[in-house]
Amino acid sequence: MSNLISRIDSIFYPDYNKNWDDLIFRAQILSRLQPHHSLLDLGAGAGIVVQMNFRGLARHVCGVDPDERVQTNPYLDEGRVGVGEQIPYPDASFDVVIADNVLEHLTEPLQVFAEVNRVLKPGGFFLFKTPNRWHYMPLIAQLTPTRFHKFFNKLRGRAVVDTFPTRYRANSKRAVTALAGKSGFEVAELCLIEGRPEYLRFSAITYLIGLLYERVVNASAVFSFARILLIGHLQKLNYMPTHPEK
Repeated sequence: MSNLISRIDSIFYPDYNKNWDDLIFRAQILSRLQPHHSLLDLGAGAGIVVQMNFRGLARHVCGVDPDERVQTNPYLDEGRVGVGEQIPYPDASFDVVIADNVLEHLTEPLQVFAEVNRVLKPGGFFLFKTPNRWHYMPLIAQLTPTRFHKFFNKLRGRAVVDTFPTRYRANSKRAVTALAGKSGFEVAELCLIEGRPEYLRFSAITYLIGLLYERVVNASAVFSFARILLIGHLQKLNYMPTHPEK
């Protein structure tokens, strides 16, 4: 990392670290999580994000992922191979379901939302963090192939094996609100956050461009639609909504 990048860090983002977004999401989860709760980490993977370690903070912590490494994820009491479209747990198994950077990969988001609703207890929470599709990073990602994403993430020090195809079908406030209404959730909170421009920190010039962007979208709520993080709290209803035929 160049001296100029370090200088920008120290002047404009002194309180940020590499996983600032996961720290924000962790705080959101802890605001809902109770010691007696059962928690499901949907898309838990191999356990590479330490901020998603809730083992010992809940009664039981489970994880589901198509990657077989989920079975040895050290942050879980139990890991099962599976997909969000068919979660391998019975109805009403969990108090809280979390998904960290998962929604952008979903091909059938409504089916996944319905499955999350099924495995939640009445009143349970679905908490997620995902890129907002109207930020420049997802907009570029939607126009480029997965091989480019792997190349770019390799430049940023991320393992190629942990780079997956993206769809961005559940990545805006409007999309999430519609999916929630169709799958038995009410929206408790949806917030958009812009912080240190991680995707542009690979050079001083791009970093300064990202800094300017961050200042603009945080200057007014008018520009909030273009912030990077979409963090959501959905709560399971005690009944399924009805949708009359049109």
